[in-house]
Amino acid sequence: MKIHVFEELEIWREARGLAKIIRELTRKDGFKTDFRLCRQITSSSGSTMDNIAEGFERDGNREFIQFLSIAKGSNGETRSQAYRSFDAGFINEDELNDILFRTENIRRKISAMIQYLKNSERKGNKF
Repeated sequence: MKIHVFEELEIWREARGLAKIIRELTRKDGFKTDFRLCRQITSSSGSTMDNIAEGFERDGNREFIQFLSIAKGSNGETRSQAYRSFDAGFINEDELNDILFRTENIRRKISAMIQYLKNSERKGNKF
């Protein structure tokens, strides 16, 4: 099956779902007063999905791999910032565990996509 648009990528859809959850959590009363942490965690979660999309739109696998690597880093930032949010009392343990589960799942899938692209015979348009 050939993927034609980034919206068809499972990892992009999962990253989008995480970004939506993060946005909802940062609207909570205590959380929304920490403007810097709110900005950082919403930015990193959005960057994950955005870099997956941007890399897909590039012409070659090398560029896609580069942007997937950036997305993986942004995903790690979101994970770290979730711990900071928990430690500050802005999210509860269940919310933290949900974010940790989602970020780990996204990390594994990005890593698998990178390996797939590195091993692919096709170097032009993806898939």
